[in-house]
Amino acid sequence: MAAPGDPSGPPGAASFDAFVREYQDMVYAVALRLLANEADAEDVAQATFVRAYEQFGRLDPVTVAGWLRTVATHLSLNYLERHRSRWRLFSELGKAGDPPFDAPSDAPDPAEALDADQRRARLEEALLGLPAHQRVPLVLFHFEQRSYDDIARLLGVSLGKVKTDMHRGRLALKRWLA
Repeated sequence: MAAPGDPSGPPGAASFDAFVREYQDMVYAVALRLLANEADAEDVAQATFVRAYEQFGRLDPVTVAGWLRTVATHLSLNYLERHRSRWRLFSELGKAGDPPFDAPSDAPDPAEALDADQRRARLEEALLGLPAHQRVPLVLFHFEQRSYDDIARLLGVSLGKVKTDMHRGRLALKRWLA
């Protein structure tokens, strides 16, 4: 039975099924955050696992989660580039330094943990309501821990555009969540 990192040939159906079950939620979540469309996210997740199948015998079990996130991110960005209208350029520069959206909570009791989960769900809903040119850089920065420069390079836009879109996206999220 082949597993990631096992160069013994094509994966067995059972081992690859187990692999998909283990990582499918993570891959789908990455795609959904970037695409804001369930059907598109499913398509990207499927394409991600097709690539994983092709590389299954060579994947390192230690780095496979990061590899899958990277593939899902790039496929999502490619999907947006092909299927969405071009982003408009804004002139207003945004500000950096807001805390990450998924900062860990040290909630000591279940009520606080439930409240944190509800806030996170509201944030996810609000994030999915943003236009792609605001949502994508925010997701890449806050959920994928990408730098501003890396985001600009990945999206093929200027650093100023990234900052502007993130600033406007944060303002829209604050209004939505207020």
